[in-house]
Amino acid sequence: MKTPTPDFKMNRGILTAISAIGIAQGLKILTHKKVTGKWEVGKAISTGGMPSSHSAGVTALASYIATNKGFRHTETALAVTFGIIVMYDAQGIRRHTGEIAKLVNDLEDHFSKISGEFPSYEYVEREKELKELLGHQPIEVVAGAMLGTVLGIISAKIEGQ
Repeated sequence: MKTPTPDFKMNRGILTAISAIGIAQGLKILTHKKVTGKWEVGKAISTGGMPSSHSAGVTALASYIATNKGFRHTETALAVTFGIIVMYDAQGIRRHTGEIAKLVNDLEDHFSKISGEFPSYEYVEREKELKELLGHQPIEVVAGAMLGTVLGIISAKIEGQ
């Protein structure tokens, strides 16, 4: 009886999704440079921005599975359904949370000014502002989804060769 050897190859779907996320995060440096004229390497590890790495990752996985298994397969349905939820969250709830954070930060600035005018009013300013760029604009989600779809299909086609 032959003992099975362990398979240390990474799951191609996971590799495809993680690669799409990494590529999207790297592209944020370039899109930030294009918009602001400034290089900011830190954008590669930030949330928000163009393109959405959330969308890129979930659509890369969904398109990879769909290309390999077909659109009628249960795995494709799962990947697409969860992908839609992730993309909705990225451009809806998380973006609105960022907008609320901006309002809170602005409110704190106003309190800081007021406390200077009224010596009897004590206000302790926070050392760190709330993070404002949390989610994505719809165009950032669409761009990430397009990137992920292309990468997922390419990955499945390369694997099939």
